[in-house]
Amino acid sequence: MPENHIWSKLPKQRLLADASLWSADLGALAQEVRRMEPYADLFHLDVADANFVPGLLFFPDLVAAIRPCTEKPFHVHLMVERPLELVEDFVRAGADIVTLHLENRRHLESGLDKIHATGVSAGIAIQLDSDVSDLIPYLDSIQIVVLMGTLLGIKGVSLDERVLGRIESVKRILAEHKASDRIKISADGGIRAETVPKLRQAGTDIITPGSLLFKSQDLQQTTSWIRGL
Repeated sequence: MPENHIWSKLPKQRLLADASLWSADLGALAQEVRRMEPYADLFHLDVADANFVPGLLFFPDLVAAIRPCTEKPFHVHLMVERPLELVEDFVRAGADIVTLHLENRRHLESGLDKIHATGVSAGIAIQLDSDVSDLIPYLDSIQIVVLMGTLLGIKGVSLDERVLGRIESVKRILAEHKASDRIKISADGGIRAETVPKLRQAGTDIITPGSLLFKSQDLQQTTSWIRGL
């Protein structure tokens, strides 16, 4: 696994916020990154190709354009059919973590190898209907597991509470394989004031808040509440 110092710089023993830029004002993205700088622990960039998931989202030149706006880590989530063609471009653009999908099995092993070769952290995201135990062969190759709490590529929908048991299952898997100290569990989708405590109790280390942060009327209060969980 590549050396990557972002994890040593992130706070320990508290819930981390991986702020989803999909929920930012896309017409003022640089300003939004600067506005959220004091409150986000990481910035989450969903990449969609209209094939693996519906719609189109974020591309390397855009990531490069906003990279100078913050020193916080960029987490690029590749929801695409052909991730191998994009890994290096996003790393050059400023990605610190690149996450691939477990369901994109034919590209997964080679994709993780390519991420490692660039020297950044690697992750695996798992959709709601996939078996979390299929993660086990890749535990030596990743530093983050992202559990989807909603259907992929759709925002503004409620958390599917099946994810709570799935988080608990991944937590057990990591403990059984002595990987709990080096792999973070992240929850993505359905992040609301009423769901965050449940996700934290289930074992989540990181949440991916969108409107919870970007639409907050009191960012200081919202962030203090998240960090206090």
